[in-house]
Amino acid sequence: MGEQVQAMFSPIPESMGPITSGQARAIAVTTPQRLPMLPDVPTIAETLPGFEASTFQGIGAPAGTPHDIVERLNKEINAALADPTINKRLLELGGIPTPGSSDDFGKHIVAETTKWGKVIREAKIVVE
Repeated sequence: MGEQVQAMFSPIPESMGPITSGQARAIAVTTPQRLPMLPDVPTIAETLPGFEASTFQGIGAPAGTPHDIVERLNKEINAALADPTINKRLLELGGIPTPGSSDDFGKHIVAETTKWGKVIREAKIVVE
C-alpha cells in the first residue's frame, strides 16, 4: 500500500480490506481450494501441486476443564457459526467458518503441529 513491498504472504482476514479497496492485488491463495470470497484468485497448488499453508483460529479451554463445559461451549460456538448473519460476516472478513466437535479441533491441532514440526526440523530452524 506504501509501494514498498513487492509481494507478501498475509492472512486473508487481514488482507481483505486492501484487496477489496484495490490497494493490494491477490496473486494466489495458500489454501487447498479457491476461496469463496476470492473465487477468481488461484491457489498456489494449481501451479505447485501439494502446496498448502493455511491459518486457523479456534477457541480452547484450560486443561482439566470438565468435559460437559467443553461440550457446551462447542455447542454454542457451532450454533453461532451456523447463524446466517455471523456466517456471512465471517466470510466477508475472509474467514471460513468450520464448525466441528472438540475432538475434531484437537485432531486438527495435532495434525498441524506434526506438519509444521516436520518443516521446522527439516529446515533446521532454531530458536534464537
